[in-house]
Amino acid sequence: MGNATAPGSSPARDLSAAVEGAVELARQAAQAEAGDHPVGEHVGVQTEEGGAVTHLFDAELPGYRGWRWAVTVASAGPATPVTVSEVVLLAGPDALVAPSWLPWTQRLRAGDLGVGDLLPADPDDPRLVPGYLLDDDPAVGDLSPELGLGRPRVLSRDARLALVQRWRDSDRGPDAEMARSAPGQCVTCGFYLPLGGLLAAALGVCGNDLAPADGQVVHAEFGCGAHSEVRVDTSPAVPVAELIYDDAELELVPRTPGE
Repeated sequence: MGNATAPGSSPARDLSAAVEGAVELARQAAQAEAGDHPVGEHVGVQTEEGGAVTHLFDAELPGYRGWRWAVTVASAGPATPVTVSEVVLLAGPDALVAPSWLPWTQRLRAGDLGVGDLLPADPDDPRLVPGYLLDDDPAVGDLSPELGLGRPRVLSRDARLALVQRWRDSDRGPDAEMARSAPGQCVTCGFYLPLGGLLAAALGVCGNDLAPADGQVVHAEFGCGAHSEVRVDTSPAVPVAELIYDDAELELVPRTPGE
């Protein structure tokens, strides 16, 4: 003998009424959290573990474009009431959210350091190696014992190679617009002061106070119009004829018969 149902009802209709009741209960919970701000349309349902269900509503909060109220409801069984478990504000697929958090050491950029700011190097900074290690650059290795610098750490070989590449790719490198239009390269300029050690092959400092890179590190293949050996062509732009005739001094010679 089958289960009896109330007249005029059906399992499908009962389930629909239960779902509508759960949605309304979830909306009321979201509205309680939203306060004076209205709760938007019901935009989705997510099934959770243990039979719980999360209802999603558009959040009409200023500054939270694309965010949603997520209200989780649960029931112990068909004969038990639906209760609210949690109400949270979640970002939707098109929500305006902050970028992913990065440690401050990864957020720093060149030029961020101001007057009075401190920028401690990380103890495990891969750019630095202990100063007592043998260095492959004699010019750097000879400084510590002679001058008693006693630096705890010095630039590693990889760091020096990286800085050479970084400065080569900068606006003081061979690919800069000024370098491409220069009459010569810095390495052949009398104002070019090479750096010491292994860096001398690629980097130096400009010593021309009239040049745009004065006092700055430049790549050896950089160049500008202030090159020490540049010469300006001072010859006239319009060629002058080798012979000049003065019409006033022309002598007319009469023709003789028979000519």
